[in-house]
Amino acid sequence: MYLFLAFLMVPLIEIGLFIQVGGAIGLWPTLAIVVLTAILGTSLVRSQGRMALGQMRNSFQSLSDPAEPLAHGAMILFAGALLLTPGFFTDAVGFALLMPPVRMAVYRYISKRVTVAQFQMGPGSMQGRHYPGDTNHPPRGGGDVIDGDFEEVTPKDPSDRASRRPSGWVEGPK
Repeated sequence: MYLFLAFLMVPLIEIGLFIQVGGAIGLWPTLAIVVLTAILGTSLVRSQGRMALGQMRNSFQSLSDPAEPLAHGAMILFAGALLLTPGFFTDAVGFALLMPPVRMAVYRYISKRVTVAQFQMGPGSMQGRHYPGDTNHPPRGGGDVIDGDFEEVTPKDPSDRASRRPSGWVEGPK
């Protein structure tokens, strides 16, 4: 129901704002404002997106919960879409989402209503790891050592047509 109301109300608000602003300052200044906000919004989204990617990278390196940087990245992406959409209302919401305090408020609002049942990074994640003082997960034997053998294979001469066979995925020459 809320989505239906948004799809109904946003275009009506935008049309009303275009009529009001266009009547006050004229057609060409109104169009110039729309184009300038798209250009300015694109550059702001790019810089804010780089910062969000850096925060996400740091959270992955420190093995901390990446939910907040991911949420900020999603809000920045949504802000970019709003800023590229022509209109004054969507631009105002898009610019608001580019402000970190607004994103933090939205994140706090959403995080109160969402419960994460499990958080895991990578295959097997934290299973098998032991940290000093951790009595819940005793250490497993073997550690992080992986034993393996290898054999060097020299590539065949590509000019030797007899050695090249079809892969089985495609038919060979007949």
